[in-house]
Amino acid sequence: MPPSAEPVEAAPGLHLQQVDTQKSLERHWGELRDYAGNVLAELGLDEVTAEEITVLPGAEEILALLELREQARTGRWDVIVVDCAPTAETLRLLALPEALDWHVNRLLPTGRRMLRALSPVIRHVAKVSVPEGEVVSAGERLHRGLLEVRALLTGDDASVRLVLTPEAVVVAEARRTLTSLSLYGYRVDAVIANRVFPAEGADEWRLGWVEAQARQLATVHESFAPLPVLTVPYLPAEPVGTVALSGLAARMYGDRDPFARPGVEPPLRFTTDELALSLPLADRDDLDLARKGDDIIVTAGSYRRVIALPAALARREISSAALRDGRLRVRFEAGGAK
Repeated sequence: MPPSAEPVEAAPGLHLQQVDTQKSLERHWGELRDYAGNVLAELGLDEVTAEEITVLPGAEEILALLELREQARTGRWDVIVVDCAPTAETLRLLALPEALDWHVNRLLPTGRRMLRALSPVIRHVAKVSVPEGEVVSAGERLHRGLLEVRALLTGDDASVRLVLTPEAVVVAEARRTLTSLSLYGYRVDAVIANRVFPAEGADEWRLGWVEAQARQLATVHESFAPLPVLTVPYLPAEPVGTVALSGLAARMYGDRDPFARPGVEPPLRFTTDELALSLPLADRDDLDLARKGDDIIVTAGSYRRVIALPAALARREISSAALRDGRLRVRFEAGGAK
């Protein structure tokens, strides 16, 4: 199918969409971009240069998430499948809504007051425009939109499926990805091992690949248990077209319902005296826990999450914290105020 900015029917019951970045940019980022462009123009940059500079880094991925929210709001679809970017970009993107929420909640009220107080000074000294209320409001709408996307992707009906090839480096990255996704509150409900060499009729060269992949597949099953590991053989050609894709689906899922609700618990849970965060495959040496005010800061490897405590726990001191069986448990003193 040719790319389409609106959902287009590719087969009965199946629609495809490729997000039109420019159109979405105008809808979600327009006022902020216009303000930034005007400031750059006031500083002497020509219009074309200002336009290029004000494109938000990572805008395409962010706008795709906002478009996902728009499609989910329509209630038109039974299932929405998102083809994600490579791992590192996806993780940064999925961490963005919560990180932005933390900063906005702490900085925006103060920022609004400072803008009102300093607007005349900035205009007089710096000779540039100060963002008006509608510009700040546009930023707030973007912030709310990303939070709605996060709620959608971490909800009871959403899950992530990790796709890997059975190679040592790829499997190691997938293990780290599982830990990172759990850290940010996203459920993984299956692992798909792609391009697996069939053992039948293998010559000497292919037999070496079969044996090497078998060792990695054993690691995958051991590492990701109890998640199901779905295997896709190395096909003689790309599975293009509905017939080939249907055959691939039958091989991969068998009798499973690929669209069943995820049967895994949410990674983060609170009880009356405990915070429990699933961190499968996390290395104790790479894990760090800190508290700052009403927040718990958890660092796993190179990824960090700031978790706002509910009021009942925010008033109490931490009594213990331990990582056991892939779950971080932080216990709080009974009734003890901070």
